[in-house]
Amino acid sequence: MQARRLPLQRGWGWIADGLRLWRRNPAVLIFASFTYMLTLLVLGSIPLIGQVIAYLLMPVMSLGVLNTCRAVDEGRKVGPDVLFSGFKSNVPQLVAIGGIYLAASIVVLMLTALFDDGMILRIMTGQEELDPEGPLPDLGAGLFAAVALSLPVLAAYWFAPILAGWWKVPAAKAMFFSFYACVQNWRPLLAFGASLLVMLGMLPSFIVNIAGMISPLLSTLLVLVLPLVLIPVTFASFYVNARDVFGIDTHDGPIA
Repeated sequence: MQARRLPLQRGWGWIADGLRLWRRNPAVLIFASFTYMLTLLVLGSIPLIGQVIAYLLMPVMSLGVLNTCRAVDEGRKVGPDVLFSGFKSNVPQLVAIGGIYLAASIVVLMLTALFDDGMILRIMTGQEELDPEGPLPDLGAGLFAAVALSLPVLAAYWFAPILAGWWKVPAAKAMFFSFYACVQNWRPLLAFGASLLVMLGMLPSFIVNIAGMISPLLSTLLVLVLPLVLIPVTFASFYVNARDVFGIDTHDGPIA
């Protein structure tokens, strides 16, 4: 296990490789990605403790999605049980990663109060409600601070589930090596982020608007169909990203 430094162009290459991986088994990757999101959504809706549980189990569930992508990549027969394979691999450390990520996210949210008098913190905790018909509050400084402070936290989490799940690395060490790998590959990761922004933010609305000029029914169908492609491709590209950075041999190494 050693992080490789990759060129900038691999950033958008991960999207293309993710699409190719999705085409090999669309049904399984659609099931895995949407079940992951639905599970976390349901857990997060539990009063009082739901959000905490969702954060703690997020690395476990994400490892299951990555295991599913790896199984498809290896050409193995994949069943729904693979999605929950994260519960069989180094679970205490995966939960610890979720706990550290939650604590760091809370710290970031509290630090934004230094830049916007606590506006974002009050909105996120439900103490302040936005009036949809009124003027929007000035969140510029707070949002900029939130993004800047969240990037190191996200970098520490990015590869941590696979490091803990596939190589049994302890939580703190996994997050350190994840941060180091992201710093080494900030150029392709920046290109990857820009590619995701185009694919998930700009491309769907462009396609739907063009389709709406042809037929409202076609536009409605695309609204339903596009997520079935774009979301699983995004998850598959996360796996390809990890595979490239750590040089994972798809026919060797541990997988739960």
